[in-house]
Amino acid sequence: MSIPQNPSSPAAATPALSLTGARLRKHADYQRVYAAARKRQSSTMSWFLAPQSDPAAGPRVGLTAGKVLGKAHQRNRIKRRLREVLRHHVDLLPNGFDLILHPRQAVLTVEFTKLDAEVVRILMQAGVQTRTQARTEAAPGIQPPAAAKPVL
Repeated sequence: MSIPQNPSSPAAATPALSLTGARLRKHADYQRVYAAARKRQSSTMSWFLAPQSDPAAGPRVGLTAGKVLGKAHQRNRIKRRLREVLRHHVDLLPNGFDLILHPRQAVLTVEFTKLDAEVVRILMQAGVQTRTQARTEAAPGIQPPAAAKPVL
């Protein structure tokens, strides 16, 4: 017997999204992103963003949790928390790019709302970065300003 949901409840208002098609799965994809991306830092995780080899595949995200984060049940809990946050914000993933999130152990203890805000901030930064990369690739004659060279 299933219990009917109240249409005014928040669970009924938000559709259930899935990360099924938006996940990095192959080791070679992770290695390609690590080689092509620059490491970025936030308070609870590091992240890598690189253009996809096949942009028609759609945006993808990968999660890593090494043994340094703790025992298996702790690593699994970290990944579950991040997947849940990402599931709510799949639409913010930048098209044509792969994103890898490297959480720190603080993800276990941080409040879920703060973790949600942190992931949204990372996804927004990734979106800004993809737009600036697209502009520089679209206008190859325009070079970014060079760093000032020291005078000896």
